[in-house]
Amino acid sequence: MTMRQWFLSAQERANPGSELPVWTSGNLAEPLIHGGAYFDRLVSEVEQLRAGDHLFFTDWRGDPDERMRPDGPTVVQLFARAAQRGVVVKGLIWRSHLDALSYSEEENRSLSEAICAAGGEVLLDQRVRRGGSHHQKLVVLRRPGDPERDIAFAGGIDLCHSRRDHAAHGGDPQPVTMSPRYGPHPPWHDVQLALRGPVVGALDTTFRERWTDPMPLDSENPMAYLRDRLRGSDLSPDPLPDQPADPPPCGPHHVQVLRTYPAVRPRYSFAPDGERTVARGYTKAVRRARRLIYLEDQYLWSTEVADLFARALREQPELHLVAVVPRHPDVDGRLALPPNMVGRAQALALCHRAAPDRVHVFDVENHEGTPVYVHAKVCVVDDVWASVGSDNFNRRSWTHDSELSCAVLDETRDERAPADPAGLGDGARVFARELRLRLWREHLDRDPDGGEDHDLLDPADAVAAITAAAAELERWHESGRVGPRPPGRLRPHRPERLPWRTRLWALPAYRLVYDPDGRPLRARRAGTW
Repeated sequence: MTMRQWFLSAQERANPGSELPVWTSGNLAEPLIHGGAYFDRLVSEVEQLRAGDHLFFTDWRGDPDERMRPDGPTVVQLFARAAQRGVVVKGLIWRSHLDALSYSEEENRSLSEAICAAGGEVLLDQRVRRGGSHHQKLVVLRRPGDPERDIAFAGGIDLCHSRRDHAAHGGDPQPVTMSPRYGPHPPWHDVQLALRGPVVGALDTTFRERWTDPMPLDSENPMAYLRDRLRGSDLSPDPLPDQPADPPPCGPHHVQVLRTYPAVRPRYSFAPDGERTVARGYTKAVRRARRLIYLEDQYLWSTEVADLFARALREQPELHLVAVVPRHPDVDGRLALPPNMVGRAQALALCHRAAPDRVHVFDVENHEGTPVYVHAKVCVVDDVWASVGSDNFNRRSWTHDSELSCAVLDETRDERAPADPAGLGDGARVFARELRLRLWREHLDRDPDGGEDHDLLDPADAVAAITAAAAELERWHESGRVGPRPPGRLRPHRPERLPWRTRLWALPAYRLVYDPDGRPLRARRAGTW
């Protein structure tokens, strides 16, 4: 297996304005499944930082009072105490839309002001396309005197309410407001990566590029600028300390950092025409798929994205697509709900038409029958290539918002049969296969240590096992829940069919507002990323 068969080359990245390496080798990537595991690990790492160390972070939403452990600390306590110890704390958090629109403007501002008062510097960043957001979830911890301990966290988990859930999916005691179908404490499924090795330097560069970009923080938002001036907000980033050398190699994982930045005016200094390596990276990997693509995604909509999977299904007669998505959108209401539903229905219909017997879509519930909100953004291709990030499988994430994902290729082969499921000579790899199996063990109520993996290794057997388990649970529900509950938490996903009159207005609203296109005009016309 050569890296160039799976990873983007420098030319394919198509962003010479960035200093980001094409990929890095010698890394150790560890999946942290669920916010409870991530938050606990983050607390342990941050509390070990000392004066002169670096804590850099970006986020979409930050709730200052979110408890990282049952007894604390909260997000703001963790970061403020680090700043008070002399740690260099710098953050970029999306300015956000108004709380009245179910966003987090006040929460993000409160987090910024509290950390700044403790000696850190957290800026509200509105350098986005109109209607867009900064959606990256990144924490970089550097120890200039001890680089072997440098670590970064990247993936789908925000530092906010509702994220601190665990495998039992009882929900976070501090919930966000969302559709009542998820109950008072919505169960939440998510994944983050803990990363060590040279990739930490690449993620440090990702933060620094945004921090030092000369575009005004209030770009195209005069009302935000006025509010900031009246409140005395920090609008000028202070200089960062010199970037340490990359940490030394420490593991068998090659990692390619994939990003989305839209085409904006004025241009990003580090991405003059934007960057769409998320879209390009997925496109290259999916085209190499032969047996199994496994997705977990919050949205999975956009016909442009679905067409990529549909083409692969048509061209590869043994390829199966397995996807786990939320049962319901996170929003409710006559105006907000239909645009959230119509995009996924359209995308799934496109995939089903390509291969009706090889597309398998499920949603998740806990053992009490409450739906679990799937917020994870995971992709595993043929147990070889795997990606975890902030980006969803939609046009917005691939072109319009800022996103960050890490694709992983493991040097270590997984010798369990089938050792080469795709038949291309790449061989199954430990990281990708074990990530998929860890997720499936939870979804199917299998032994978490792998003692019941016998029918989950071969793609055909695995698809048969997961579809049979979901069908059995569905039959149990349809029979009135008579008898013991079958093992497993997956049920077949059946998107609700909207009346044609609703689709008439919901589809354009979805395309224009919920799933906009951030590509340059020439890329839109050419239909390329």
